[in-house]
Amino acid sequence: MSTTWRHLPAPAQAIAVAASDAVAAAQARDRDGLEAAVGPLAAAEGSGLVLGAVVRLLLEEAHPDGLAGDDVRRVIEDCVRAAAVWEPAVDPHALLVLLAGALGVHDQDEEAQGPAPEALARHAALLVAHLLNTPRRPLAGYLTAAFTEIERTELMD
Repeated sequence: MSTTWRHLPAPAQAIAVAASDAVAAAQARDRDGLEAAVGPLAAAEGSGLVLGAVVRLLLEEAHPDGLAGDDVRRVIEDCVRAAAVWEPAVDPHALLVLLAGALGVHDQDEEAQGPAPEALARHAALLVAHLLNTPRRPLAGYLTAAFTEIERTELMD
């Protein structure tokens, strides 16, 4: 059963559809599907915020007592190993940037050139797919929780 996301505003709906398509393609190891989904995902304003929230929720669930440096390293290593079949190869630095951003500890130096939006979108889909697969869980609930959390934060501001 797939979620239609019709209840969301258009910008959030675009993120949910693109993220769902990208993660499903990553889980299916569908290279063409992933590449087709990366463009819309990278172009959707706010997709990084939403996927970051999904990653954080998955990490918090997997590590209820907190996340140590060794845990982060293990997530990166396991994700790189699981995604070794992909071309171009998975960039551990891009995964680190995504994890640090999701955990709120990434301080992007303004002069430093980070990974391109398309690379971040691609790696985010691969990272979320990996985190969902250990153990296998559906993305929809995490996307819904991420949107709810973001909405609550925006209302508080």
